Amino acid sequence: MTASRAGDTAPPGPRGMARLCAVQALYQIEISGTSHGPVIDEFIGFRMSGELGENLSGQADPDFFRDVVSGVSARDAEIVSAVGEALSEGWSYERLDATLRQILRAGTYELIARVDVPARVVIDEYVELANAFFEGPEPGFVNAVLDGLGRRYRSGEMAAAKDTQTRVGRT
Repeated sequence: MTASRAGDTAPPGPRGMARLCAVQALYQIEISGTSHGPVIDEFIGFRMSGELGENLSGQADPDFFRDVVSGVSARDAEIVSAVGEALSEGWSYERLDATLRQILRAGTYELIARVDVPARVVIDEYVELANAFFEGPEPGFVNAVLDGLGRRYRSGEMAAAKDTQTRVGRT
């Protein structure tokens, strides 16, 4: 995948690259109906190693990638339900673009399970991924859905972050 706005941001770090690979792997899993184990092995063994000509060697954190893909797969029903509940009336999970679903699934998993990663970082990283895949309103949509889920799953952290931003702005 090549970012549509390549010059707009700095290249992602190891976890950012792992998130990109995770979204691609989740897409492959959904489209092909393959289980997550072989897809994880393919990505780590070939795509991340540069064997398939994809220059991700040394860039993506394989442990983080494995955790996100395995975690989404293990908690899929919970994640799909959470995303569905976060959507506006008239929208359904199934109606979403396949790539958008994977971005939201991975981001939701991190908000639920990766409390070591600040909620705002999770949201910002997946909005950046959406910007790489889409040029329309989708990044804003990702922001709105993940922000709502962040408030649901990490209400204290999100409130504290908002309070800090408010105080900083009042110099």
